[in-house]
Amino acid sequence: MAMAAEHDYPSASAGVGNGGAIAHVRLYQSFAEAEVIWRGMETRDHFYTPFQRFDFLNVWQIHTGPFEHTTPLIVVALDADNRPLMLMPLATVRDNGVHVARFLGGKHSTFNMPIWRRDFAARATKADLDLVFQSVAAHGIDILALTQQPKEWHGNANPFAQLPGQPSANACPLLQVRPGATREEVISSGMRYRIRQKERKLSVLPGYRYFVARTDEDITRALDYFFATKPLRMAAQNLPNVFAAPHIEAFVRAACLTEIAGGYRAIDVHAIECRDEILAMFGGVADGHRYSMMFNTYTMSENARHSPGMVLLRNVIDHDVARGFTGFDLGIGAAGYKLHFCKGEQQIFDCFIPFTARGRLAALGMSSLNHAKRIVKQNPTLVSMANRLRAAIHR
Repeated sequence: MAMAAEHDYPSASAGVGNGGAIAHVRLYQSFAEAEVIWRGMETRDHFYTPFQRFDFLNVWQIHTGPFEHTTPLIVVALDADNRPLMLMPLATVRDNGVHVARFLGGKHSTFNMPIWRRDFAARATKADLDLVFQSVAAHGIDILALTQQPKEWHGNANPFAQLPGQPSANACPLLQVRPGATREEVISSGMRYRIRQKERKLSVLPGYRYFVARTDEDITRALDYFFATKPLRMAAQNLPNVFAAPHIEAFVRAACLTEIAGGYRAIDVHAIECRDEILAMFGGVADGHRYSMMFNTYTMSENARHSPGMVLLRNVIDHDVARGFTGFDLGIGAAGYKLHFCKGEQQIFDCFIPFTARGRLAALGMSSLNHAKRIVKQNPTLVSMANRLRAAIHR
C-alpha cells in the first residue's frame, strides 16, 4: 500500500508576520498519493522546469526507478491553510551504506529544482528551507544530494541558491531570445546562410520536410529510427550506447507518447525526413517558454554530409520562436555545435546537505568528485585525454 508520512513543525516565520509561511511538511512515498497536489501546482502561480512535471517523472519512476533501486520521496511544504508552497520530487537510494535523497529523474533530468509557489519563493528564507530539511532528515536520510540546479528559471530566483553550494561539473550553453527579436538576432545571418546552403541540398530529396511528431504513429516511427541509428553513431565514435538498456528505451518511448496540457508530450519529438529515411531527429522537453534538448541523432547515409542535425536545429528554433519561446538549451556540456547557437550559459549548481556523520563523509566525497569533474571539463587537454581513454575502454 502507498504510504504518506506527515511531520508537523511550528512555522519558523510566523513571529514576523510573514503570511503563507511553512506550517508543516508532508512526505509521500508514492506518486499516486502526491498526484492531486502535484498536478495542482503545475500552474502559472508556480514555477518549475519541465523535468519536474508529474507526467515526466512518473513515467521515469515506472520504467527506470526499479532498475536504479529508487523509492520516491515527495516533499510538500504547506502553509497554515494547507496550501502547498513547494514540492520537492526526490528519490531515495542506498549507496554504499549511505541513505541518499536526490532529485527524481536521474541522468535524464537536465535541470532539477522543486516546484515553487511564486510568492513564497520570492521571500523564502534559509530558516524556511531548514524546516523542510528537518522533515527529510527525520525520514532517516543521511544526505541530500541536490545536483544540476538552475540558479533561476524564467527570471525567478531559485531559493536553494542561497544554500552553500558549488558550480555543477558541467555547464549548460543557453540561447536566450528577446521577445520580438528578429530572426537574425536569434541566429546570425551568416549562420543562416551556411545552414540554408546545406538545406538546399537536402530539400531536393523526394518528400523532404520538417515536422513535429504529433501522432503516436509518427512518434513511434521517429523513435524506431532513433533506437536503430543511435547505437551505430555511438559505435562509430567508440562510445558506449547509453540508450542500450531496455528500461531506458521503455522510458523514452513512454514519455514521448504521454500527452500533456498545451499540445505537448512529456518529451517532444522534432525531425526532418525525406521519402527514404529520417535525416535527423531531436527529443526534448518544452514548457511554452523554453526548449531543452535531451537526445538526438542523424542519418548514417551519405546525406549526413549536408549537416541534417544543424538544419533540424535551425528549424526547431524558428518553429518555437514563432510560438513565443524565449530560451533554448541543447543539454549539459559544451559540444562545439551547441556553441554555434547558444552564446549564453545557464548557471547551475550542486548542494550536498548532510544530516548525519555518515552523510558528512559522503558529502565530502561527492563534493570533491564533482569539483574534480568540473576541473577536467574546463581543461581541453584533460577533456581530450578523458575522451581517448573512454574510447579505448569501449573499443
